[in-house]
Order: sequence, then structure tokens, then C-alpha cells
Amino acid sequence: MAHSPKTNGRKTDGTFAEGNRLGGRKPGSRHKVSLAIEALLEGEHEKLTRKAVELALEGDTVALRLCLDRLAPSRRDAPVSFPLPPVRKATDAVAAGAAVLDAMAGGDLTPDEAGRVMAVLTAHKAMVTLGELEERIAALEGTKK
Repeated sequence: MAHSPKTNGRKTDGTFAEGNRLGGRKPGSRHKVSLAIEALLEGEHEKLTRKAVELALEGDTVALRLCLDRLAPSRRDAPVSFPLPPVRKATDAVAAGAAVLDAMAGGDLTPDEAGRVMAVLTAHKAMVTLGELEERIAALEGTKK
């Protein structure tokens, strides 16, 4: 007999509902495998690191990659630089969006970078619009007093 989502602590898609303690681990708890690995490696970190460096220096490409990834990890995010007009009014966001599209079409931005910049522009436009609405409401309320 299947339990309903109300009694088994799961959402309709089968995942655990937020705040459910019936089947999930407590927030911040560690997986048993992670704890076992940490126990095995206890006190061996320095020896393992030294061995990885030695292997890398001897030409082991896997060890070399491991060491280099720790020394100079690949950047997950990089700043982008291109001309973007200021967005002081909600209508300025159209020109800024066009500048992003031009930069992408010209090869100055990747489609992923352009998408992320557009997301920032959209959020900024929403804040500017909210500020403009607050000013308009304050002006209207001031005239009715």
C-alpha cells in the first residue's frame, strides 16, 4: 500500500519535503563513507601530499594534474569587460541589453557570459523599476495630502 505525501514526508515528485526528518539526514550531517575515509586518512595527509608531489616530479601525469589543480585551480567565473551604457532608468536597460547582444555577436562575450550579464541587467532593471515606482507613489501621496 502506497503512502500519501502527507504521511510519508515526501513531495509528489518523490523527493523529501522541506524540513522532513523521516528519511533524510539532519542538515550538516556527514555521509558514513566520507567519515570512514577521513578516519583512514587521519594523520596521513602530509605523507600523501609528499608522495603526490614526488610522483608528479617523476612525470606521473595524474599526480601532476592533481598537484597543479591544487596550486592553480581553474577559474569558475571570470570578469567580463565590454562597453555597457549606464542603467539609471528602466528604459536604459534596453540599450544595455542591445550592447550585450552586440558584444556577443562580435565575439567579445560567450553566449553563457552574455546570459549571465543579461540576468544581472534584468535584476538591476527590476530594482530600478521598483525605485521609480516608489518615487511615483510618494509623489502621488504627497499631492493628495
